[in-house]
Amino acid sequence: MADFTYDLHEDGVAVVTWDVPGKSMNVLTREAFALVESFLDKALADETVKGIVITSGKDSFAGGMDLKVLANVKAEGGDDPAQSIFDFIMDGHRILRKIERAGMDPKTNKGGKPIACAISGLCAGIGTEIALACHRRFMADTPKGRIGLPEILVGLFPGAGGTTRYSRMVGAMAAAPVLLEGKMLDAKKAKSAQLVDDVVEPGELLEKAKAWVLGASDADIVKPWDQKGFKMPGGEPYHPQGFMTFVGANAMINGKTKGVYPAAKALLSAIYEGAMVPFDTALRIEARWFTSVLLDPTSSAMIRSLFINKEALEKGANRPDVPDQKVAKVGVLGAGMMGAGIAYVSANAGIEVVLVDQAQDAADKGKAYSESILDKGIQRRRVTDEKKAEVLGRITATTDLQALKGCDLIVEAVFEDPGVKAEMTKKVEALVGDDCIFATNTSTLPISDLAKASVRPEQFIGIHFFSPVDRMMLVEIIKGKATGERAVAKALDYVRQIRKTPIVVNDARFFYANRCIIPYINEGIRMVGEGVEPALVDNAARLLGFPVGPLQLVDETSIDLGVKIAKATRAGMGEAYPDAAVDEVLFWMADQGRLGRKSKAGFYAYDEAGKRTGLWQGLGDRYPVADEQPELSTVQHRLMMAQVLEAVRALEEGVLEDIREGDVGAILGWGFAPWSGGPFSWLDMIGAGRAVEICESLADHGPRFEAPKLLRDMANSGQTFYGRFGPAAKAA
Repeated sequence: MADFTYDLHEDGVAVVTWDVPGKSMNVLTREAFALVESFLDKALADETVKGIVITSGKDSFAGGMDLKVLANVKAEGGDDPAQSIFDFIMDGHRILRKIERAGMDPKTNKGGKPIACAISGLCAGIGTEIALACHRRFMADTPKGRIGLPEILVGLFPGAGGTTRYSRMVGAMAAAPVLLEGKMLDAKKAKSAQLVDDVVEPGELLEKAKAWVLGASDADIVKPWDQKGFKMPGGEPYHPQGFMTFVGANAMINGKTKGVYPAAKALLSAIYEGAMVPFDTALRIEARWFTSVLLDPTSSAMIRSLFINKEALEKGANRPDVPDQKVAKVGVLGAGMMGAGIAYVSANAGIEVVLVDQAQDAADKGKAYSESILDKGIQRRRVTDEKKAEVLGRITATTDLQALKGCDLIVEAVFEDPGVKAEMTKKVEALVGDDCIFATNTSTLPISDLAKASVRPEQFIGIHFFSPVDRMMLVEIIKGKATGERAVAKALDYVRQIRKTPIVVNDARFFYANRCIIPYINEGIRMVGEGVEPALVDNAARLLGFPVGPLQLVDETSIDLGVKIAKATRAGMGEAYPDAAVDEVLFWMADQGRLGRKSKAGFYAYDEAGKRTGLWQGLGDRYPVADEQPELSTVQHRLMMAQVLEAVRALEEGVLEDIREGDVGAILGWGFAPWSGGPFSWLDMIGAGRAVEICESLADHGPRFEAPKLLRDMANSGQTFYGRFGPAAKAA
């Protein structure tokens, strides 16, 4: 079966339906796009065809271009990948321009055939760009319906005409939220943003689109930029109004990206330059900028980590070869914030949930958390009342452990206390079936030690959720020394069911994510103790592309939690404990009652509503800012290497078994500079030799910056991490 089909209805409307066989979402391939052009030619040449409707055979319209196509086009170029990419993009422009012009006379703009797009559900990327080329866009008003151009989120920008068309439709400033933030809008907001023209009931979608096609005039199908006297909304770059628009847009881009995302700069350049030339020339300019971005190593790294690697992990790239372990009934022990979140994502994915706590009030409060999330979804028109009742109906909130009978997975989320966790493990294992997998949710406690309380250690595994569970996409699965393959498969299948991204690591102190996050926070705190200006510390991190600096991050996660982790780590490591200088600052803050955002007092000051008002001035009284401040690059190298070297050590020690998990986990888990593609992609970008040089420049700051043997070996041999440890190398 083909990805697109052609059907000429009796009323003279040709309906081109996009329905990729075997996939839940339509994605565009080169071959499919060529098929679209052949159908377009067929309809334009057929005198009985009055117009065309492009629609979908699925409950969504399109998920975008298959990014593997772009990778293949680049590879096909051999020594000249730029020309290969540019030619490919321009061929796409030619097809979309053919849709837009629809056979009309180039001089009179008459004689064309109306083309409408009937959009069901999700519409993203190239799907939206196809829709923008059509003469009118109809979108079904459904709870899950969203349309947008999210390419910026994977290091690209809309390069199939979306940038040029949409900016000419609404102006550079109005286009910014859609183009520069990658926002996906529901049907009504999309209409306000001019992404769609009509919002209709789902059952009327095709008929409304056909009715418009049959009634459209020549004037209805000519795009503004193809008419004489077209002027850019908001003004062209050298127009007084337009000049201010582009100044504002440039400031907004730099404010949001901190200058580390080349796609954002390229996007604005394409709009700016394209606004001064005819439309077809503007498309060539857009294609050149898109080619430039696609050849930039940051974009390649983002695509690899946030699309290719992420997708591979979600599809079970490292799943053991055991039968399907789909979860039917999950027991969640502990109805606090973490347990409540786990219960919600499980029930929302169709899994029956038993939520257990010591007190019924606590269990009910945990279930109420799901209700509050669903109520917000109803307010935003993303959830229906029926869906809410259905999800809540799957959650049983109770104090009775007997209700756990029949569960095939237990997720324990009680206090981070080995004794409490051991007690719950013994009680629950005595009740559930012999085949039930027992997972403990912990961020720091060794899984192998916790598994000692289990009578079936091969069925005991760690599952580390990140808070808040409903919003964080990463789940870290930790194998203890005795954990068996079925337990790993069960955890992976469960994470897939709740639509999150898993990484699997071996048991070690702090596992992988916290092993890297904690040194990042500690380095920032250590610098404050040394007299480095706190604003320099956090802003240096933001200029690297981190969503928050280390001081803000510890405020968000809570300073008393940091104290608790520090005390436990010090007890475990004894004299080898390396962070006494950090503790001096952290413990003093806790003694002052400054526990972070939750207490409205931390490294930052907060107003009564809990909003940050700036760094706390009292910090300088205790830790005066030194007269001589380090270079920005030194601060950035310290913050970057504190994390990256731990990632390398995790790989070196076998905690990480797959560098893809190291990169994807870093970006999704704690926002590691997404432009870099993750720590291993960043090391490949700068080269192992340069990384060793940076380590040597930081030698005076302590042994934590000593380059691991693996990194030195790779520097000496000129190897890259993906060249040595990537999937292609493993397959060889």
